[in-house]
Amino acid sequence: MLLVEVADHVETLARRIMKHCPDPAQAAACSISSLESRYHPASNEPAVSIMLSLTFTADDGESLHVWRHGEQGPAVVFLHGWTASHLEWSPFVHELAQHHRVFRWDARAHGGHAPLTGNGATAARMARDLDNMIDALQLHGACFVGHSMGALTLWQYVRDCGTAKIGSLCFIDQSPKLMTDASWQLGIYGDFDKRRSAALLANLREDFAEGVLRLAAYGLNDLARAGYDANSRGWQKLREALRTLRPEPLISCWEDLVRLDLREVMPCIDRPTLLVHGGASNFYPIEIAHWLMARLPQARLSIHEDANHSPHLMDPRRFLDELGVLLAESAQLLPTAGVQGRTLGL
Repeated sequence: MLLVEVADHVETLARRIMKHCPDPAQAAACSISSLESRYHPASNEPAVSIMLSLTFTADDGESLHVWRHGEQGPAVVFLHGWTASHLEWSPFVHELAQHHRVFRWDARAHGGHAPLTGNGATAARMARDLDNMIDALQLHGACFVGHSMGALTLWQYVRDCGTAKIGSLCFIDQSPKLMTDASWQLGIYGDFDKRRSAALLANLREDFAEGVLRLAAYGLNDLARAGYDANSRGWQKLREALRTLRPEPLISCWEDLVRLDLREVMPCIDRPTLLVHGGASNFYPIEIAHWLMARLPQARLSIHEDANHSPHLMDPRRFLDELGVLLAESAQLLPTAGVQGRTLGL
């Protein structure tokens, strides 16, 4: 449910930076954000879109950051995973921005921004932040795409606010309940009970970066385990990036996420929906994809057979094509999207 720029993607991005910054000194100065404006990974061709850095104020006074690309067309809103940031969506923004307005936030407690309040990044708080953002930036009827924690945020949003402001939805490789028990084996690893959850929290408090890496490595993906055990360059880079983060708010966020049970939300989702799952996900048995599909009447399922927890990053071209189908379908419904919607009534 986390970790977006996983190790193999770090290595791929490093090669792309070297392509456009062949001098080692220049390469060292290139960041992923600067790469965005110079390179379009989905097409292997240069692409340019103007990126605007925006902020909005949540109703508790917190200032949250959003990056916008594109000047016209339907809106697409991307919500990243735990420990990640808006950079997760870098491979897609420029092509989408040709015909859409693209919005990428840094969720509360993410992205390295200094907090203005002491309010933590719970799922309920992030769902409220999303509702505040929809109103502030006039994003009613948008397509909302959530990976990992981003998917949980969207399910929490539907639980709390209904679907009236939603045009369509895309959920990437996530279970609505992370912890497993005798009646639920479709959470993390298919075997993540209270004892294992407590052990992870202890590991995160002892060494946050290593705890996150082990969570991703010692799961269902053998290639991830082998890369971590070999301490490959990608895992080293990821460890370095994680060590720059403030552990406390992210651990607090994780404690809330792992307690969630959002299974009851599925029948209330009455919008066109795309489910994208990795057939070799680090965290979730593939059966969760079929469980969700059976409970989402307007859903389409795509399983990327060889992909890990980030199928959208492993095959950006395929993901963009699949998202394009959802956007086209959503565009046909746009006049009614945002007018009616279902809610749990809780």
